[in-house]
Amino acid sequence: MSFGSDDAGGAGSSTTPTFEFGSTYVVRPKGKHQATIIWLHGLGDKGSSWSQILETLPLPNVKWICPTAPTRELTLFGGFPCTAWFDVGEISDDAPDDLEGLDASAAHISNLLSAEPPDVKLGVAGFSMGAAMALYSATCLVLGRYGNGNPYPIKLSAIVGLSGWLPCSRTFRTWMEETHESELRAASLPILLCHGSADDVVVYEHGENTAQTLSSAGFQTLTFKSYDGIGHYTTPEETNEVSNWLAAILELEGEP
Repeated sequence: MSFGSDDAGGAGSSTTPTFEFGSTYVVRPKGKHQATIIWLHGLGDKGSSWSQILETLPLPNVKWICPTAPTRELTLFGGFPCTAWFDVGEISDDAPDDLEGLDASAAHISNLLSAEPPDVKLGVAGFSMGAAMALYSATCLVLGRYGNGNPYPIKLSAIVGLSGWLPCSRTFRTWMEETHESELRAASLPILLCHGSADDVVVYEHGENTAQTLSSAGFQTLTFKSYDGIGHYTTPEETNEVSNWLAAILELEGEP
């Protein structure tokens, strides 16, 4: 499936790049369908890698959708092509933000969720760059718009970010001050952030800074969990934390 900027509400033009998304993998609920969560992989990965892990979680009432990012020439790798939700030159608060890529991926995520039943709770989660993308979706939700100013159509009930960072952190505060409605939406959106203290890819300080930025902007239902000595990977302790948090926040039934 492909998206140009017009799919995220942009004007569209002949020079607008088209983003070709890869395969989407679905883990269907084993019990009553109560929630659908998009899980976003990290840089250079694909959706199938996470679908295998998510299938083992004790959340029988959750449907997982695991899309695959477009393959693009990445500035971070000197133009080498790999799967990425958006372009990035460095993981830094001072790095330029690829709003076009962020909006295209956010639109792809919202389009996937728009097909879900109206009585099902919706969430976005991810690892590393996928976590950054989940947080950008949260940003679009609370602002009520994409970065290009066009309306964001999905209501989200939960955000999970593992070993990630907050895109557009330099302009985030200014955006949040646009309307009082943004503060109200932020206050009611549950977010779980997890980060290993020994992460040498997305350093721990990025996780801490993200949590502080979100908290100071009015995200009152934010939980930040640190894992001593853990690097840029997930552990059973962390996935157990995610499962327990989602079951509580989404009020999921424990049995199929």
